[in-house]
Amino acid sequence: MTDFFDTSFAPGRLADVEPVAVVDIGSNSVRMVVYEGAHRAPAPFFNEKALCGLGESVASTGKLGRKSMAAALAALRRFRMIARQIGVVKKYVIATAAVRDADNGADFISRGEEAIGARISVLSGKKEAKMAGFGVLSGIPEANGLVGDMGGGSLDLVDAARGELTPGVTTPLGGLRLMDEAGGSVERAEEIIERALDGEPLLEANKGLPFYAVGGSWRMLARIHMLHHDYPLHVLHHYTIPAVDVLDLTRLVKGSKLSSLLQIPGVSAARARTLPYAAAVLERLMVLTEAEDVVISALGVREGVLYSKLGKQERREDPLYSACQDLAILRARSPRHVQELSEWTDQLFEGADAPSESPQERRLRHAACLLADIGWRAHPDYRGEQSLNIIANGAFIGLNHSARAFLALTVFYRHEGLIGEVLSPRLRLLTDMREMQRARMLGAALRVAYMISAAMPKVINHTRLFYEDGKLILKMPPAMADLRAERLGKRMDTLASLLDREGEVRIEA
Repeated sequence: MTDFFDTSFAPGRLADVEPVAVVDIGSNSVRMVVYEGAHRAPAPFFNEKALCGLGESVASTGKLGRKSMAAALAALRRFRMIARQIGVVKKYVIATAAVRDADNGADFISRGEEAIGARISVLSGKKEAKMAGFGVLSGIPEANGLVGDMGGGSLDLVDAARGELTPGVTTPLGGLRLMDEAGGSVERAEEIIERALDGEPLLEANKGLPFYAVGGSWRMLARIHMLHHDYPLHVLHHYTIPAVDVLDLTRLVKGSKLSSLLQIPGVSAARARTLPYAAAVLERLMVLTEAEDVVISALGVREGVLYSKLGKQERREDPLYSACQDLAILRARSPRHVQELSEWTDQLFEGADAPSESPQERRLRHAACLLADIGWRAHPDYRGEQSLNIIANGAFIGLNHSARAFLALTVFYRHEGLIGEVLSPRLRLLTDMREMQRARMLGAALRVAYMISAAMPKVINHTRLFYEDGKLILKMPPAMADLRAERLGKRMDTLASLLDREGEVRIEA
């Protein structure tokens, strides 16, 4: 008898893609992320970092410290073995500000290449800024404003304008470097920040636009804001903080003692030491740019490196739709059927009597259709809840939190029906009334479709939805008459009522 577990790869992985790795040797940490494959919305397969502090003494001594170098080299040797175990076909290894600026950086690179078993590219400041900008555009294609990537050794700035980048700049305002140069004084650090940023043309050029924040310290500031406001979704990507809240938060963190910062869940000792300096930099940027919001990007230089390797056509692909297609292939009973749902629900928005739908709403509806069946393996009583959690907390890009909530609630209602109004979680707070109504309506439409198809392909495309004399009609051919049932009629009535119509199931050639 064949051993079921005697297989190289799980069926839950995409076929015909090979894992790639990006190793980022930064001023604060050395991290390797292995992605399932090099495509538009790659899923992280493995993610690990080692806090080595390479840039901790570069400002004062001009060199990488011996202990920091030893820790970084040990991490690289470990990552080399992990990558070999996973079967990584390509490693992109980059080094940034600390290695770039240190007198002994070349020596570290030589030893590092032997440790990782690959060539290490030392990014210039402008190249690092460009890769950070690419990272933001890969996850927020509509980004229009200033991108700032704050690491341990530098702050890189680049102007993103809906898919295009202008040449960026780099400044010596990394958290570790600032702490070192200012001798541990936040007040002295503020003077350094002011001198470095005042008069920078990029700040003036992006006045009043959103600021897109990249980097672990700024993500931690966002997490603190989430905790303080009891935010219903703990996903940092595309988390948006109003300018007034940012200024309150940065002033609070700057004035906090180390012991207080260490009490915050998830704040390590290494991060707590640099957090006030990250807050000081962000505060100054907000004052100089008069930004309307800070938008957190979970994607940065590493993702930008992968994005830079894609062709122009691949870059233009919708990352949300790409990720939803992957999930449908991996989890739906029939990937073809969930694709058919997009065209089938198109009929609800066709004709003079149909409700309106914007291009963005249509995009999200099609994405929801692809995700409609990802929870089928769960117990029937929990399919809605499980699907909601997968979507709400999934590694999706190319959507804001309101859109994420719409997708999650739509699939939740597809399983739970409108009784789910009593059960649906605080995620509803992230949507407006129009989005909520659309989620309920689309969920009801999917419930009708699955009543007919049983999740199988080439069934619902033989039926038709249309409006006639104040009614929503579901027309089915005589060959499908036996699929008619009382429950199907009730589901049609529910869907029609959400569209202010009466429902009718009609058997007609």
